[in-house]
Amino acid sequence: MGLFGKKKEEKTACGCAGGCNAPAVDTSRGIFVLGGGCAKCNELEAAVRAALAELGWQEEVGHVTDFVQIAALGVMTTPALLVDGKVLVSGRVLKKDEVKALLQQA
Repeated sequence: MGLFGKKKEEKTACGCAGGCNAPAVDTSRGIFVLGGGCAKCNELEAAVRAALAELGWQEEVGHVTDFVQIAALGVMTTPALLVDGKVLVSGRVLKKDEVKALLQQA
């Protein structure tokens, strides 16, 4: 309950305050950066894209910003890198060479 008896408007997972029914992103296949869109998340996404370009892979890189979905994946600190439904790293920004090594192992 909000201040002075007004009901507080609740936000949904997508942040629209209700009604949009935005579907969750299917993260079981593909490469995803998990995070709210901060500078560190964007830095990790750039490193992933650079690593993919050097490897010559034509994979798309998704970005999941829904913190409910991120928490459901077991990630409590962002940014995180998710490949085919598996969290490879969370809580730090990787360098391009580190990303390349992880992608080649995955």
